[in-house]
Amino acid sequence: MGSGAQSLEMWRGKRVSIFIVIACTSLLCSAFNGALATVPELGSTRVVFQTNYGDIEFGFYPSVAPKTVEHIFKLVRLGCYNTNHFFRVDRGFVAQVADVNGGRSAPMNAVQKLEADRTVVGEFSDVKHVRGILSMGRFSDPDSAASSFSMLLGDAPHLDGEYAVFGKVTKGDETLRKLEQLPTRKEGIFVMIPRQKLVKTTG
Repeated sequence: MGSGAQSLEMWRGKRVSIFIVIACTSLLCSAFNGALATVPELGSTRVVFQTNYGDIEFGFYPSVAPKTVEHIFKLVRLGCYNTNHFFRVDRGFVAQVADVNGGRSAPMNAVQKLEADRTVVGEFSDVKHVRGILSMGRFSDPDSAASSFSMLLGDAPHLDGEYAVFGKVTKGDETLRKLEQLPTRKEGIFVMIPRQKLVKTTG
């Protein structure tokens, strides 16, 4: 994968350049034995989304959702989030990354497509949906989560136990607050933003 910065023209004239940096590429920790803690321990791996609004760094909860963590981290390492986009920013609720299938502007290679087509079993837990939590998107089927996920922008107790928590933002809350200021439009139950591109993965 290349390491040079690259920007893309944004739909509707807006541009958000985002790079994904793997700060630690060691193997993820195995799931811990014993009862699941409400406040779990983050693994050592960090991923950084770098935007022209600032950076967002997040870590994973391998003890809470090991299959989900393995899947998302593999998508990151394969560069599947390159040229994907944030499609939804609902102030005080979520900033949501699109599914890489259909969300990318660049075609995927065979290896990327194989992983992107996978879904993961719903790994629901007692970890609360509060600001900064990463939570998988899905359809009505509890085992339909693929690659879309949300960064929580506020507390959402109605999501607890219904959507799989797999990580947490560790740095960059100020960036999330800037994203919350972007202009939005309502589409059904969703609060949408003009298509904001992710650019590339390095690492």
